[in-house]
This record gives sequence, C-alpha cells and structure tokens, in this order.
Amino acid sequence: MRSIPVLMYHHVAPRPGDMVTVTPETFEGQMRHLAEAGYTTLSLDDLLSIVRGETEPPRRAVAITFDDGWLDNWVHAFPVLRKYRLRAAVFVVTDWVERASAPESVDGRHVSFPLHREMCERAERGETRGVVLDWERIGEMRNSGFVRFYSHTRSHVKCDRVPEDVVVEELLSAKKTLEERLGSPCPYLCWPYGKFPRRAEALAREAGYEAVFTTRHDVVRPGTDPYEVPRIVVKDSVPWFTRRMAVYTNPLLSRLYLAVKRK
Repeated sequence: MRSIPVLMYHHVAPRPGDMVTVTPETFEGQMRHLAEAGYTTLSLDDLLSIVRGETEPPRRAVAITFDDGWLDNWVHAFPVLRKYRLRAAVFVVTDWVERASAPESVDGRHVSFPLHREMCERAERGETRGVVLDWERIGEMRNSGFVRFYSHTRSHVKCDRVPEDVVVEELLSAKKTLEERLGSPCPYLCWPYGKFPRRAEALAREAGYEAVFTTRHDVVRPGTDPYEVPRIVVKDSVPWFTRRMAVYTNPLLSRLYLAVKRK
C-alpha cells in the first residue's frame, strides 16, 4: 500500500531561521529533487481519488500545500513550481485576500517581507496589501494550471475557541467567496492553526467540504480519513528533504519511522 506525503509550507522567502519559512534557494533545491527523482506531484483531486480507492497511486507521489496565501508564494515559490512543472495547492484566508486586493497596485517583487510574526500581526489588523496574495495574482497562478486555491476560512480564527455558528459562517463564507471569484468548486478546507471544533467533521460536511487538511504529522494512504488528512511540515534543508522523501514514500519505512517518532 503506497504512502504519500502531503507537504506543508507557509513562506518561501529570504529570511533564514524565521518561523515556518523556507528560503528560495532551499525551495528550488527541494523542487528540483522532486522533478529529477521522478516524483509525481498530485493535485488535491488526484490525492482524494487515491484516498477513496478510486485510482492507484503512482510509485512516487507527493502533494504540495501552502497555508495562508502569503505574497511571497507568488514571488518566490510560483516561478519554481512553473519551472519544474509541479502542482501545488494554496489555502487562502478570503478576508485577507479581499483586503489585499485594494485598487492601488503593489509590485510584490520589490516588497521587503518582514518576519513571519509581524506579517501575521499585520494580517490580523487587516493590513494585508503587500503581505498576502490578491485576486489578480491568484488568477495568474491558477491560470498557469499548476496551482489551485482552497479554503483556510474567512478570517483565520481559531475554530476551537469560537461559537459553532461563527465556525459555520467562516466555512460557508470562504467557500462561497472562492467559488464566486474563481468560478469553480471549493471542496477542500484547511483548519487555521490546526485547531478545530468538537464537531469538526460534521460542520465541514454540512458546509459542503469533501476533505479537510490538518497539521497532524503522518502520511496519506488509501483509506485515510478524508476529513483528517495529515501533512508533513517541511524544513529549510535540501538534504533533510531528500532523505525524508525517500522515507515517507516508502510504505514500510514510513510506518516504522513515524511509529518511532510518536514514542
């Protein structure tokens, strides 16, 4: 039974040592390895088809995901994905994108990105222009055929700390906005902070989501619960990446390695 790592990125930016950040040089090295070693990058539709047992997984397969929809994904990650013809998915916060899409243009390639903590603080204050992707850049990435966009809720709340009706509105609003803006279904959700309410699966189902991505550390296999899809946090290292890809895509090695890590 094949195993598939779903990779979790946030930032790709020239800030070595910053939280949840991989440098552009490292990211290119990691993507080059996937391309040269013959890995298949799955769309989330492909991934869920495998989870449901509808299709057979390729011999070496990964899925690439990004959380939050930071502008540096367009500046530094997107050109690399396009260069190596690799597919990825980005979970965006729709209120952040709306605010980032103000009429005044921002030349993102000449933005000096602050540290992750400051970027989060700015986003929470609604100051997302020059920090978060706008609809124009989302459209460019989507039209390339290599990147798809899905829900990270409407406002990035900790869904385990707010009333259930607030969670419902977060899920429905984000889904509706993405579908109207992009003209295609939005069947996938990623919980902000990896936090979810007690009735997480039921609420996601009722809102129309077909799968939910988490921060639980594991690989995906046929039969994985689609409402609790695990992911692998990617470190800022090419050697680490090449070793872990060999382990995580090997069914036996991945089970043994992850069992040891959980002890």
